[in-house]
Amino acid sequence: MDGNGRWAKKRGLPRTAGHSAGADAFRKIARYSHKLGVQYLTVYAFSTENWKRPADEVAGIMALLEKYLLQALRDLEKEKIRICIFGDLAPFTPRLQTLCRECMERSSIYTGGQVNICLNYGGRDEIVRAAQKWAAEGCPALSEERFGSYMWGGSIPDPDLLIRPGGEMRISNFLLWECAYSEFYFTDVLWPDFDEAELDKAIEAFRHRQRRYGDVG
Repeated sequence: MDGNGRWAKKRGLPRTAGHSAGADAFRKIARYSHKLGVQYLTVYAFSTENWKRPADEVAGIMALLEKYLLQALRDLEKEKIRICIFGDLAPFTPRLQTLCRECMERSSIYTGGQVNICLNYGGRDEIVRAAQKWAAEGCPALSEERFGSYMWGGSIPDPDLLIRPGGEMRISNFLLWECAYSEFYFTDVLWPDFDEAELDKAIEAFRHRQRRYGDVG
């Protein structure tokens, strides 16, 4: 979900205003994806590198995260969307950790759609952690399928489509293992402006892709 800061700067607003607008965009896209029948939506909300940002910006993001989680808990029965958190929650405050776990536990009964929120997440870190889990189990015989099961989302399919808003042409340490054969969609639209119509454009572009999974056929 890239471009919050640039969106705010273009409007002469503090970066926190951009993150707030980005959170609103996330809620809209999550609801619309559920309406379209998208089974799994994974969003990159806070990376392992984002801690390097100015302290006041990080504090603002944490406040927005708390606000979102409280709203999610309030609306669970209405939305009926399962919430999963990918990433290491240890650096977060005890309150945020509790809210994250409560969202996951209370929404686990829903099966109509799942939103995965990546928090303190990095693709390389995820692969290292998977290797550590494998070693901790005594290094059993390894296959791609088994190694994939050690990932945060090991129980769900790999993503079909990765959408990168904000004009950047890179993956930025996101789902490095899982996106081996995903289709990529890049757009200059900044995340706070990424709405239902923009998601429709991305899905339409995906429908015209011929997926070969490495086969040159």
